[in-house]
Amino acid sequence: MTKLRLAIVGAGPAGIYAADILLKAERKFDVSIDLFEQLPAPYGLVRYGVAPDHPRIKGIITALRDVLDRGDIRLFGNVRFGEDITLDDLKKHYNAVIFATGAIRDTSLEIPGIDAVASYGAADYVSWFDGHPDVPREWPLDAASVGVLGNGNVALDVARMLAKHAEDLLVTEVPANVYEGLKASAVTDVHIFGRRGPAQVKFTPLELRELGELRDVDMVVYDEDFDYDEASKDAVASNKQVMVIDRILQSWRKRDSVNNAGGMASRRLHLHFWAKPVEVRKDETGRVAALVYERTKPDGQGGAVGTGELREVPLQALYRAIGYFGSPLPGVPFDKKHGVIPNREGQVLAKDSNEQVPGIYATGWIKRGPVGLIGHTKSDAMETVRHIINDQGSWWHPEDPSEDAIPALLAERGVAWTDLDGWHRLDEHEIALGAPEERARIKVVPRDEMVRVSRGE
Repeated sequence: MTKLRLAIVGAGPAGIYAADILLKAERKFDVSIDLFEQLPAPYGLVRYGVAPDHPRIKGIITALRDVLDRGDIRLFGNVRFGEDITLDDLKKHYNAVIFATGAIRDTSLEIPGIDAVASYGAADYVSWFDGHPDVPREWPLDAASVGVLGNGNVALDVARMLAKHAEDLLVTEVPANVYEGLKASAVTDVHIFGRRGPAQVKFTPLELRELGELRDVDMVVYDEDFDYDEASKDAVASNKQVMVIDRILQSWRKRDSVNNAGGMASRRLHLHFWAKPVEVRKDETGRVAALVYERTKPDGQGGAVGTGELREVPLQALYRAIGYFGSPLPGVPFDKKHGVIPNREGQVLAKDSNEQVPGIYATGWIKRGPVGLIGHTKSDAMETVRHIINDQGSWWHPEDPSEDAIPALLAERGVAWTDLDGWHRLDEHEIALGAPEERARIKVVPRDEMVRVSRGE
């Protein structure tokens, strides 16, 4: 019987789902799968892209853990594609590869002054508060008034993690350095800016509701933003999610804190709709001093057009949360404009000819861009896996497909890789760190410590 030796690069939800779907799929050949992950621990953005106060979303890890713990997928953590292992290596030892490397950089925003000191990408802040091993341990939180650009869930995560009081995170897995940083934060006001109106936001009702439940944080919304046009009224009437979002926002309009009319909290969270960023003003030292935005209005189709009216909000720091962007991989075609690997239903295409590249596939955000939730990732993986099964005639013919080849290769190169047993050791270690404080876990942050614990050294 033929055997498919498959490499998957990226051990986040996209990679793990692809492995699971292929193993369960109807096929006429055996399958052996190796997962490669550049971090010492698996789960990708579920571990390093979800705020620590979101345990419900962390529940996805349970499902992913069940897949890995079956024992029919090998994990090679702390292995960097392009450095520790190359595309040529994969061709020598596998029949095909799926890239599931996600999108972890911030989309750029081309407006004057965006390069100011204290102008940040949301992804970097998220990586910091999630204890990502490859970012600095400190984060500057010396601004009293902070802006967040974007109206998606990441923007709300960032705003919440700026406005929330540090001690309210002590029940979570927040790392010690992050807690200390947030405890010293100077923030009093967080301003969220969205180009369109309340009925066109991209965040979910759950995320929005959580904002209003923050202790000692007043919600501030502005009556002028709620003069709905027909398209907005239709959206509220016809879409249950929009209806719930509208209900939450309307309830905040009735609170004392609205428009600063008597709110008593020590911190405030302002939502500015119909606000298109046009310039970041700098002070004499080159630091963020204000955001200039153009007031927009409905275009009748659920979009927005400019009114020409400019407004300015004084700020000392700014975060752009307007989307993530994929990163190129050595030797793999890449679409610089869209930040994805060019593909047709997961079959990777040559950049110049649009011809299918044999043996190379993509799934998840590096395939379709950073949109959609976990459910989309599953259907995405199904599509890619279907093609791998049907493309048997164009698989690679590896010189050495033996299971022992990869551990030998990594050992020869001096790569301190981590495996599934190592992840279990790290997992138990983090849970034990949290136990004395009655926390689910305390995340280990330094990469070398993660590797040392994982390898039992």
